[in-house]
Amino acid sequence: MVQRIPQPGELEPIERASRDELQALQLERLKWSLKHAYDNVAHYRRAFDEAGVHPDDLKTLADLAKFPFTDKKTLRDNYPFGLFAVPREQVVRVHASSGTTGKPTVVGYTQRDIDTWAGVVARSIRAAGGRPGDMVHIAYGYGLFTGGLGAHYGAERLGCTVVPMSGGQTEKQVQLIQDFKPSIIMVTPSYMLNIVEEFRRQGLDPAASSLKVGIFGAEPWTDAMRREIEERAGIDAVDIYGLSEVMGPGVAGECIEAKDGPVIWEDHFYPEIIDPDTGEVLPDGAEGELVFTSLTKEALPIIRYRTRDLTKLLPPTARSMRRMGRINGRSDDMLIIRGVNVFPSQVEEQILQMPALAPHYQLVVTRDGHLDALAVHCELREEGADNVDALARELQHRIKTYIGVTTAVTLLPAQGIERSLTGKARRVVDRRPKNN
Repeated sequence: MVQRIPQPGELEPIERASRDELQALQLERLKWSLKHAYDNVAHYRRAFDEAGVHPDDLKTLADLAKFPFTDKKTLRDNYPFGLFAVPREQVVRVHASSGTTGKPTVVGYTQRDIDTWAGVVARSIRAAGGRPGDMVHIAYGYGLFTGGLGAHYGAERLGCTVVPMSGGQTEKQVQLIQDFKPSIIMVTPSYMLNIVEEFRRQGLDPAASSLKVGIFGAEPWTDAMRREIEERAGIDAVDIYGLSEVMGPGVAGECIEAKDGPVIWEDHFYPEIIDPDTGEVLPDGAEGELVFTSLTKEALPIIRYRTRDLTKLLPPTARSMRRMGRINGRSDDMLIIRGVNVFPSQVEEQILQMPALAPHYQLVVTRDGHLDALAVHCELREEGADNVDALARELQHRIKTYIGVTTAVTLLPAQGIERSLTGKARRVVDRRPKNN
């Protein structure tokens, strides 16, 4: 593996700024963002007023703790464009991710937002070892999902040659890697292992390919998976973090010379760690729930957004900004299956729309090779129901259509789902092997 370590002159000045310089910029931008949200978004004006705070109350960065949180419910309640802070005509792009009620979580971008997004993704690719002229093979999905287009615009901004392959067609992925000879691939880590296996199936050595760097995101992955990818593919594997509500990929990116956790680009996204139960802000180094406030977003300013990701803030190393620790879980019941966010309540909603099915179900998560697989077990309301196979196919279709994930559906007779003695239903059964 060849690590291309950036020289100081290649970094943006903010990546080498002092802590005082960075915090002064954050305070200036945070004051603007709070005022922008308050003046232009009815929800934020109402939420701030109810909490008894005003943007003018922010005198220091610590004062942000006085302001109310935003969560996925906020976006659902304001679907589709109720949180936009600019006229809809100034929104040049809309992305969306699956929501918990069948409706997607919608986000919008002005042209300046798109430019900012491309900039932070370009910064992330450069931190991962990418340089102008490199060819980048993008195997994230394109479309409403932010991964593909986010990576695409960032790679182009850096001056790279982009191969917009998108996901799937694994044989063709290998063919294009062999023929085009890209040096960088951007993809989910689990799908990268599928690509590695396809190399082997074709009698090719994946470690002998042109790939030098893999930039992996859109799902949690462990250091053990990093080691496996690096050993089998012969590349440097680095992490990129993002979520559509905050921007998309590029909220944080790992540096190839350190590989010690994604650096949060704090000039655009202000991080906090809170106690998920009390909402109290915790000090750096303490594990809790990650919260973000946007500092420069125009179309959809986001104030104290609860990501539900459990991690901690770590001191700067390769850059002047703080890092994220490994995500160790979530403070809610969301699953991430092959890059798709899945809540049990989403599946429940689809079950309840089918009169022949009872509201008792379990989601069983397994590992199919290197990819996570989701099975849905639920009950029939009556014994001897007709067309069981057709009912299963209908539920499978509903879940795919409204949630975006492929599942195996098993319909059990009445009382077929185990009942909890404590009264709390066990909705998720995770049978994936535990990795460290």
